[in-house]
Amino acid sequence: MKKIYLLALVAMAGFAVQAQNADIGLKGGLNLATWSNNGSGAAYANRLGFNGGLFAQFRVTPQFAVQPEVVYSSQGTKYTIGNQEHDLKLNYVNIPVMLQAMVGRGFYAEAGPQIGFLTGTADKVGDVETGYFTTNDFKKNDVGLGVGLGFSGASGLGINGRYNFGLTNINNAGTNKIKNNVLQVDLTYKFNGGGRRY
Repeated sequence: MKKIYLLALVAMAGFAVQAQNADIGLKGGLNLATWSNNGSGAAYANRLGFNGGLFAQFRVTPQFAVQPEVVYSSQGTKYTIGNQEHDLKLNYVNIPVMLQAMVGRGFYAEAGPQIGFLTGTADKVGDVETGYFTTNDFKKNDVGLGVGLGFSGASGLGINGRYNFGLTNINNAGTNKIKNNVLQVDLTYKFNGGGRRY
């Protein structure tokens, strides 16, 4: 876990070094997360979580930007065994790199890869930890693809909607292929206001 936080700190330091060429900002919001499972036929329900982190938007041209991020993300799923609904939380430090196309008046479309680092799990029924799933049941890394839309206003405030499709199997304890899928809705804020306008 120390390596994960070190990598996140290195990424944030890189943001700071290049700050004169970038719009630096914060983001945070809600996750609606679940799994796709190609194997058991088990049903998984959406789990509400949150995310928050730091981003740096580098303008390549007035119409195109690259935006690396470091984001803490509470993901997972809900599932039912018998009459008990389990809330399974998987915590990640995600590092997406989004390619953004400006479409005018502050709006943009984006897509890009993401690598995630699992930092912990919790499987609960109500407030009681079950231990049914543990951190060892999941692979430490997760690779995904994010696609989204957003708006950045002249004041620096903005909003972003993104869907992250899991590309790799995170199951470390069986043959079923389990992938993370997460819908994110975030508020964003750029410290230097709207920065260079589209």
